[in-house]
Amino acid sequence: MDDNAPLLVIVDAANVVGSVPDGWWRDRHGAAERLRDRLAVDGLPGHAGPEEIVLVVEGAARGVEAVPGVRVESAPGSGDDHIVALVAAAADRPRLVVTADRELRRRVTDLGAEVTGPRTVHG
Repeated sequence: MDDNAPLLVIVDAANVVGSVPDGWWRDRHGAAERLRDRLAVDGLPGHAGPEEIVLVVEGAARGVEAVPGVRVESAPGSGDDHIVALVAAAADRPRLVVTADRELRRRVTDLGAEVTGPRTVHG
């Protein structure tokens, strides 16, 4: 593993957005954009090193555009499956997945990724 590579932070947008009852269900696309914008400004709170942030969106949030500092990937099917594929494709670098989904956490830790919960990005 290339420990000098920036930390790859993969954010499960649906899970993170859904963890705060702020009316996100009325505008899933807008909620994902607000999360993206917060990540672009704050990065990963508490992490001082270089990082590459990927926000994985699905369903009604598909089509959210990338901004400087945050790459956005619209999952063609299951967001969880797309996140697992991203983790597997980056096996040569440190990876952190932000989600509270227990099954997804199991799947990505089996591939060597670290996991953290939505509070990490909510501050």
